[in-house]
Amino acid sequence: MVEPATDTIAATRLVPLLKDELDIVIPTIRNLDFLEMWRPFFEPYHLIIVQDGDPSKVIKVPEGFDYELYNRNDINRILGPKASCISFKDSACRCFGYMVSKKKYIFTIDDDCFIFMLCCVFRDGFDLLCDLGFLDFGSVCVICADKSVAKDPSGKAINALEQHIKNILSPSTPFFFNTLYDPYRDGADFVRGYPFSLREGAPTAVSHGLWLNIPDYDAPTQLVKPLERNTRYVDAVLTIPKGTLFPMCGMNLCFDRDLIGPAMYFGLMGDGQPIGRYDDMWAGWCTKVICDHLGLGVKTGLPYIYHSKASNPFVNLKKEYKGIFWQEEIIPFFQAATLSKDCTSVQKCYIELSKQVKEKLGKVDPYFDKLADAMVTWIEAWDELNPSGASATVSNGKA
Repeated sequence: MVEPATDTIAATRLVPLLKDELDIVIPTIRNLDFLEMWRPFFEPYHLIIVQDGDPSKVIKVPEGFDYELYNRNDINRILGPKASCISFKDSACRCFGYMVSKKKYIFTIDDDCFIFMLCCVFRDGFDLLCDLGFLDFGSVCVICADKSVAKDPSGKAINALEQHIKNILSPSTPFFFNTLYDPYRDGADFVRGYPFSLREGAPTAVSHGLWLNIPDYDAPTQLVKPLERNTRYVDAVLTIPKGTLFPMCGMNLCFDRDLIGPAMYFGLMGDGQPIGRYDDMWAGWCTKVICDHLGLGVKTGLPYIYHSKASNPFVNLKKEYKGIFWQEEIIPFFQAATLSKDCTSVQKCYIELSKQVKEKLGKVDPYFDKLADAMVTWIEAWDELNPSGASATVSNGKA
């Protein structure tokens, strides 16, 4: 069992890596108190907060953080008609932060990634305490005395961002699997039989982290395993092989914006759309196909974060049910997708992929015609805000 980190504030303060080259993107509908738990690790970096839902709501951010905040009014003002490609009432809106960033690297995290420590259990009178806002587990009521980030089995607070940076700055091995996993980590190397011609590796475009406590399950799995928690900490990072897809989760993710940023579109989800909770997976499938085509690597494994809140499986099922059927055709589509030799940039790859989505997945449901059009709009908006060879200036939203 991996225990919570009880002394995050005392965590070792290292010289922050990539301080001026990385933005942290956070989608939210609530006050960002959770940043206090991450302060030792996040405070040196610039934050881009994308507020979903009611733009008149005031989102409070703890003092001391350098941030810019965008709400729906800002998105509409900056993108104009092209704002239609940004999802509303869904965490997929986070990809707007990727678009307006001017940094080389992006780290994105959800606002429910922290531990609450349980200090008091009441077996009598828990109904009253639960009414006051404490946690109700049916037979007990638990008061949360402290909050923190996760720690590794040695007891050290996990600096998820630092591990992501290590992953992204070292090469990947997508063309030949190394049985000691990431050969570029300390204490590892290429095993006997690994081709010397491939040991230089490929540039790493994506670092995909994992979760302790609440696993990233779909609604049917949540329903049949409501109490299942992930307590296993596996000290490993590996490259996902070329030609292999994976279900990308957006709550603990880092990527090289220069290498793969335009492919990180989280699709049309949420309000007015027939599907939800497939935003990060859609981006992951598109990204992996393009990375394979361009010779880029995707890593998964460390770092772990602590996912504290299990979402409602019945609400999730309502969002997911069409996707559960559609994915049986979506995944074979991506497995068979190929891109032409003319696709030498991420934008060209993405536009060609959008045409294939319209042609082949449009037969599954009209939603995919709309999604394919939004993919094109996304690239147009990206290029407008990020003109080639220039640094575009975007008016920040008001904090």
